[in-house]
Amino acid sequence: MFSYIARRTLLPVPVLGLVAVLAFVLMHLVPGDPALALLGTEADSAALARLRQVLALDRPIWVQFSAWIGQAVKGDFGRSIGTGRPVLSMLAVAAGPTASLTAAALAVVVGVPAGVFAATRRISAGAAVVTTLALFGLSVPGFWLGLLLIMALAVWIPLFPASGHVGLADDPVGHLRHLVLPALTLGIALAASTVRVTRTAMLQALRAPHVRTALAKGLPVRRAVWRHGFATARVAILAQMAVQAGKVLGGVVVIETVFAWPGLGKLVVDAVFARDYPVIQGAVLLIAAVFVLINLAADVGQALLDPRVRRS
Repeated sequence: MFSYIARRTLLPVPVLGLVAVLAFVLMHLVPGDPALALLGTEADSAALARLRQVLALDRPIWVQFSAWIGQAVKGDFGRSIGTGRPVLSMLAVAAGPTASLTAAALAVVVGVPAGVFAATRRISAGAAVVTTLALFGLSVPGFWLGLLLIMALAVWIPLFPASGHVGLADDPVGHLRHLVLPALTLGIALAASTVRVTRTAMLQALRAPHVRTALAKGLPVRRAVWRHGFATARVAILAQMAVQAGKVLGGVVVIETVFAWPGLGKLVVDAVFARDYPVIQGAVLLIAAVFVLINLAADVGQALLDPRVRRS
């Protein structure tokens, strides 16, 4: 087990290195000039040249990357071009709202029990409703679902604020009220994908010989489903949920923009429009690191649940 974890721990290192290279190179290939974005179109060429020299944008790209990656390894992602603040402190401030949004979205997820229900009661009206809602959640784009919830629960029935953010320490009730709509938007999509994955894995598990044998010997259906069927399907469900984590991290960018939620997603969008290279590169690297850690945790969980994984 220790050797398996050691091998899996080393794999993210080249992945993060590749992400760092791609984030740096692709951002510098995007049309636009940070100096022009800061000074405006009326600035003269001399002022633009001086600012590019101050920001080190006049150096070759490989020199800029070497300097940035050397600082990033030490935990220093540089300073924002637009605000001059350290990028690491900006990421730390934005990570809190994103973490609360993600936690709230996970809290409303009922995908696993709903998927088990849809698999065990395939011809019931309840299963049809569950699968239909899951298909709806998978088909509707996140930004459109967010706008629908704003229209329904903030405009027509003014139960919750349409956008914005209140600090948890400042006003816990206000924080939760602002959190409801973005968490629902993100949680519905996550729940829908979880239902589909769980239903498929459970249908395959319930056809396994040992589950059918347990039922034939008179084991109660509920016990056979959860003790034998779900125990077989949980490895596949865990793997797919780790993949869904990437969709959650991508969905956060859209949801935070729609609801003006000051998290990592909105920080990235604002930085893209401002051509703030250090902020974009630091945020992309941080999101990639979180995704890699989630997949590493899923790999370790699979190895604990299924000894065959450790021998792969």
